[in-house]
Amino acid sequence: MTHYRPDEFDRDDVQTDAAADLAGVPDAFQRLWTPHRLVYIQHGQQPDEHSCPFCRAPELDDEQSLIVARGEHAYVLLNLFPYNSGHLLVCPYRHIATYDQATPEEVAEIGELTQVAMRTVKQVSKCDGFNIGMNQGRIAGAGIAEHLHQHIVPRWALDSNFFPIIAGTKALPRLLGEVRQEIAEAWPR
Repeated sequence: MTHYRPDEFDRDDVQTDAAADLAGVPDAFQRLWTPHRLVYIQHGQQPDEHSCPFCRAPELDDEQSLIVARGEHAYVLLNLFPYNSGHLLVCPYRHIATYDQATPEEVAEIGELTQVAMRTVKQVSKCDGFNIGMNQGRIAGAGIAEHLHQHIVPRWALDSNFFPIIAGTKALPRLLGEVRQEIAEAWPR
């Protein structure tokens, strides 16, 4: 197996290994080795409160900021760098880093907006399921670690292929503006 330094990786060198071939106790997981992610993990840039994209988004118009719905304590917007078409984020307006800092009202509204988002995206896109989660803290993989946000990623039975692994490319069949408009128009009022 090749070992990498963060500054010397090549996308063609991404490799997978069968669990049975790895040292340690075998398990059912396959491993996808992505050494190029180490640079991002080690050197991820975290904006301060004054340049936070999740604090700035509500100050802009909904089309410009990709917001699909606004609540009293939280709002929903499309992810600018989606894993799949319709990948939404639910964010509190308040600049807080972790879920345990959220007020009961924020927690309730984040939950309610998540449920409505799931129903709306399912209606609009006919997806088969969802990945929902929060990466809290830079060490846990949060791209913007200083502002709490929950991911809602729609999934379809055949939405994965060789593109992301071999070509380092994710094919998204719809433009963000089109997806935002369709979800916003379908959002219950």
